Amino acid sequence: MASRLKDKWVLITGASSGFGAAAARAFAAEGARLLLGARRVGRLEAVASQARSAGAPDVQVRALDVSQTSSVEKYISWVREVLGKEPLHVLINNAGGAHGRETVAEGRDVDWETMLQTNVLGILRMTRAALPLMTRDNPGGSILNIGSYAGHVAYEGGAAYCAAKAGELQITRALRLELCGTGLRVSSIDPGLAETEFSLVRFRGDANQAKKVYEGMNPLTAEDLAEIMVWVASRPPHVNIDEMLIKPVDQAGMHKIFRRPPA
Repeated sequence: MASRLKDKWVLITGASSGFGAAAARAFAAEGARLLLGARRVGRLEAVASQARSAGAPDVQVRALDVSQTSSVEKYISWVREVLGKEPLHVLINNAGGAHGRETVAEGRDVDWETMLQTNVLGILRMTRAALPLMTRDNPGGSILNIGSYAGHVAYEGGAAYCAAKAGELQITRALRLELCGTGLRVSSIDPGLAETEFSLVRFRGDANQAKKVYEGMNPLTAEDLAEIMVWVASRPPHVNIDEMLIKPVDQAGMHKIFRRPPA
């Protein structure tokens, strides 16, 4: 049976690493055509090469910073030219991330503003700009917003990030109501502990500190989430997966994690 995603256009933000890069490879393997965006164009080109090797018939890349309205508008203008009269089938709002683990009392404006700009306003900007390209006569069209377990449960040192991901979840829910009747599906995919560059960015490049987050446990991988994204986007056109909360087996709760002793 042919993939429902074959030759469909899929746009992925934050595609230079982590979930975004893995999603590019996974959708490529389904025969999808890809529009990739991220700030790090060099790494984006490397991901594009991997996606072509994985089977994507067409991969286009361009610099994108979702925290800047002008960048989003220029990117979507370029997307419109690439698509011509074809519709955008899947939009994956993946760009985001966490910065710092300070408490509210010790938090920094620059970290808070970055998290809200990317995780919240970035989704709003990208969706607003891309919606005109996702027409009503586009069966199975999907918007996949990448959230987090942190959007459901708060933890110490994560106030701004938890708030940002809770914002993503509420944006997704509101958008689903607003688009009811258009045929477009809207989903939030919310992972728990997943080992990507996430912790390295959060701890400002401290590899030892980042590694401790996953010590003694088996976290999710970027490939796990990519497989889920493909599954959600390839459901029959009348099926919408509203929200998916995915945690590794070793993580029963935000503060309940099974860790094996060192060998």
